[in-house]
Amino acid sequence: MNAPLPTTAAARRATVQRDTKETKIRVSVDLDGSGTAKLATGIGFFDHMLEQIARHGLIDLEIEALGDLHIDGHHTVEDVGITLGQAVGKAVGDKRGLVRYGYAYVPLDEALSRVVIDFSGRPGLTMNVPFKAGMIGGFDAQLAHEFFQGFANHALVTLHIDNLRGENAHHQCETVFKAFARALRAAIAIDPRVGDAVPSTKGSL
Repeated sequence: MNAPLPTTAAARRATVQRDTKETKIRVSVDLDGSGTAKLATGIGFFDHMLEQIARHGLIDLEIEALGDLHIDGHHTVEDVGITLGQAVGKAVGDKRGLVRYGYAYVPLDEALSRVVIDFSGRPGLTMNVPFKAGMIGGFDAQLAHEFFQGFANHALVTLHIDNLRGENAHHQCETVFKAFARALRAAIAIDPRVGDAVPSTKGSL
């Protein structure tokens, strides 16, 4: 007899609105989507990276962001990470039936990155990405860290990100986001062998 699917499997969707004096952000996610994306952050390269999360994570993702881009992209990128983390955290619910762990290696030409994620309930980011350029189009490469820090803190995940090699900053960043998407996809999958159990010996995450 097959193990029962967890009760959270049928409704793993969430929408979160975050409004501050610096940004107004709305994020909607469907963790069991097909990889469609509707993105408008005002930062072209950032939209390109967010699309990788949707496409390679098989997450339906809608993000609308109005930020103080006349200053720079920092608040917008960080707050999108925070809001996306909140939405994913809300969508996974009590994590019953979740695989919980995910990892991926993704290459792009000379670049190779590895991402490992754990829906542990204990937020933490360890990131080692020595970008070869400070700017990628209109995107400040330092903001990749701020995005993932915001996500990890608010999705309550442990996240390890390493760029193992790369000479082109665009390639480095894209492999990071694609590897994140694939690791996330693996971690949020429902494991039919787990049934309705929480994937922890503690009984909660």
